Amino acid sequence: MPELPDVELFRRLAERHGVGEVVAKVEVLDPGSLEGATPAGLQRRLQARTLRSARRHGKVLLLEAADAAVLAFHFGTNGSLHYGPRGDPAPRFARLCLDFATGGQLAYLNPRRIGKAHFAPSASVFVRDEKLGPDVLEPSFDIAAFTAALAGRKQAIKVVLMDQAHMAGIGNIYADEILFQARLHPATPSNSLDQAVISRLFDAMKSVLQTAIDCGAGAEAFIDRLPKGFLLPERHVGGHCPRCGTPIEQEKRGGRSGYFCPTCQPAPGTRPGED
Repeated sequence: MPELPDVELFRRLAERHGVGEVVAKVEVLDPGSLEGATPAGLQRRLQARTLRSARRHGKVLLLEAADAAVLAFHFGTNGSLHYGPRGDPAPRFARLCLDFATGGQLAYLNPRRIGKAHFAPSASVFVRDEKLGPDVLEPSFDIAAFTAALAGRKQAIKVVLMDQAHMAGIGNIYADEILFQARLHPATPSNSLDQAVISRLFDAMKSVLQTAIDCGAGAEAFIDRLPKGFLLPERHVGGHCPRCGTPIEQEKRGGRSGYFCPTCQPAPGTRPGED
């Protein structure tokens, strides 16, 4: 499932191959994957416009046109962005394509049709309407903002980290990695964390996500690029903790599978080494 590191890689692809380009044609291959405009209306709004910027907010890619209109892509469970020559057959599972005057094409792929492409008047309007919290890698999302986002929350810390309304960008997979690096069990109640633990978790969050971006690793793609000591390559049934060698355990939460080390991430109320 694409998470913040994946979308940052998509953003860099769009910046490299789309920003500064003039849109010659918009092809909406699946009208059901478009919100905020009709296919004809999107064509009218974007045709002959220059893509001015490619931004990311959490798990959303925002392509801004010269008149400040924004096309926002949410990638669902297995979506992606593809660049290739204009005129070639559209890639499999392409839902929307931007053809550029110079001959290139950016295609929004979404095999399971869970994500959407949204047209909005501006990035700020989209973020407001979607009720997204601050991007977790924004400099303004500092330890004070992170502490405030956790304040008074009784839910399990993994649930809180994944709540896009309070902090945007972390999904099921990177929540596991962040908690592993912070040595916190995913079921730990958020309101039980003292400031020292909150600071450790904050540092792990920033470090894990930035390291993944720097390595060119996503949530499920290119995880072999991650440095030694990361959980993700062992995040599967039969995996072992890269730190202590203990077999990784699986848990189900909200219909999704999570993974953790029972030794390095002891259950709430226990100490390392206790049953």
